[in-house]
Amino acid sequence: MKRLLPVLAISLLTLAGCANTAPYSGNVYSGNQAKSAQTVSFGTITALRQVQIQADSRAGGLIGSGGGAVIGGLLGNQIGGGSGRDLATVAGAIGGAVAGTKVEEASNRIPAWEIEIRKDNGQSVVVVQKADQNFQVGQRVRLIGSGNNVSVAPY
Repeated sequence: MKRLLPVLAISLLTLAGCANTAPYSGNVYSGNQAKSAQTVSFGTITALRQVQIQADSRAGGLIGSGGGAVIGGLLGNQIGGGSGRDLATVAGAIGGAVAGTKVEEASNRIPAWEIEIRKDNGQSVVVVQKADQNFQVGQRVRLIGSGNNVSVAPY
């Protein structure tokens, strides 16, 4: 059992980072965007700020909390005996669930840019997207799409 715990812990940490981060990139289009007309406008970056996107877990947080509860319960079960062991197992499971949830949330954070753009028509907009390309204040860019589906690309 003691040899199994490190394997379970590594498995939990590996699975906790299972969020699909591709949709947050300016370089990735969804299937329904392919072969459809997108609006394009042009502008200049006036401000940049590094932020993080909290991606949703594919498993709805169950991997972190469930895995943490199992590992915490197993660790708690190693302590004491009788009713003390039972209490330690429950406390370990609860603490493990909380810790596992935090690990999963942290592993699903994506570095991103908050990009403020002054469009050529004078309107200012802010777009947040994955930081998978470099931008600079003063850089000319294209805004592709509309509404809640806009990507920023170098011009």
